[in-house]
Amino acid sequence: EWTMKTSIVFLLCISVFPGFSQGRVVREDETGFAECNVYFPGQVPPEGFTEPFHVKICQQYNKEPRFATLYSTKDKIPLYSAFKFTKPSQSEEENWLVEPQIDDPENDLHEMVHEASIGGTVANLGANQALTSDYVGSGYERGLLNPSALNEEDFQVATYTLTNAVPLSPALSKSWHRDIGKVVEQALIPHCSKMDHLYLLAGAIPSTVRVKGKVSVPESLWLAACCDAPGGWSLGLVKKINDENSLADLTVRELEKQLLPGVHLFKGNCGEDKQSQGKREAVLQAVSQIRSGGQVETSDNQETKDSGWVRRVAGIIATPFIKLLELLIYIFVELVKFVFYFLWLVVKRVVGTVLDGVYSLWNGVVSYLKAVSMVLISIPYDVGRVIVNIFLGFLQIVRDVMSLTYRILSIPVGFVLHLAAFPYHSICAIPSVLKDMATGIGGTFSLVIDATAAVLHGFYYLAGHIVKRFVPKGSSDD
Repeated sequence: EWTMKTSIVFLLCISVFPGFSQGRVVREDETGFAECNVYFPGQVPPEGFTEPFHVKICQQYNKEPRFATLYSTKDKIPLYSAFKFTKPSQSEEENWLVEPQIDDPENDLHEMVHEASIGGTVANLGANQALTSDYVGSGYERGLLNPSALNEEDFQVATYTLTNAVPLSPALSKSWHRDIGKVVEQALIPHCSKMDHLYLLAGAIPSTVRVKGKVSVPESLWLAACCDAPGGWSLGLVKKINDENSLADLTVRELEKQLLPGVHLFKGNCGEDKQSQGKREAVLQAVSQIRSGGQVETSDNQETKDSGWVRRVAGIIATPFIKLLELLIYIFVELVKFVFYFLWLVVKRVVGTVLDGVYSLWNGVVSYLKAVSMVLISIPYDVGRVIVNIFLGFLQIVRDVMSLTYRILSIPVGFVLHLAAFPYHSICAIPSVLKDMATGIGGTFSLVIDATAAVLHGFYYLAGHIVKRFVPKGSSDD
């Protein structure tokens, strides 16, 4: 679910960008592949590939369209590449390209670039497409759906893009390119009256097996051909991933049933109602000869010979024996593969058990050594802590002895000091005592005088009062 949401956001983001100068990612809302629609009959691309993670790419080089690719950002492989046969040539040195806009829609690199020179200029590089690092050490090669050997020089450069590559074993990659090359050159081209009307779709069906958990390994490879010309025909071929020598022929309708539901590869099934059965049988005969290892004749009168009744009769007679031989070879190969697979499972189980035991033993040894190391490391620490505690205890004892000695010595010293200070304090107290005595005597004398005066004053007051009371007052003259 997260991958689908991310892909939807990605498709919405790339919808605002123009086409690339070397590889153009086409918006999902466009009806086709823009400039690369010429690689489809009637300029109508296959229908039915509608998942949000299906990205249409018009592969271009030097601003010219070379072929078209439908890429799955979920499986990190192309679902098909549409191309036309130009002319065979020697394969150039591999120089792999990537599409920056698939991973980083906001990047300024609006063209397909060499992976080795991209550096750190692209954010999230490899999030939606495969990289060379995904193949390194995996045992798989970058197998091209559109083989470079079927293209002339300018076209070859554009085929070496990782959006045109799927993970294949070296043997399968070699047999795929060999078989497709022979089929196109020896069986398809000679039987299509107009070479530029031969449309080719090479595709892969993803599986659940993934390289490094990222890039899907195809469960099978397929080729669909449409000769959209007078006396035309269509053909499908399938190569199983587990059998590099297999190459089964079937109709386009039968091939479509092996793909997603609702898929239609060619517009109007490549004019299926008007197809020449004779031409199709001749193509199938040529494919059968290639499959059996024979060499197909390519002279000017090849078409006349192939259409003769002798060749047809021979083909009819030979076909059952060839099919039976293919079946026997297939059964033998499957039995051999089963035996080797069984032996591989046994060896894998034994080796896995041994490795698990060794791993457990190693973990035990490591744990034991770790525990011993921790004990050995803690010994100096414990010894140092004991020494420090002993030293601190000794200091505590010394402090207690000194404190006790001080207290014992302080008793006679205090007594002597108090005894020596007694005369000094006694003599110094005499003036204070005399002063206090003088103050006491003076106070007593003053008190007696005050008391006597008060008594006399009382008697005087009493006598005056009695006289005033009992003695009659005299005249004024008196």
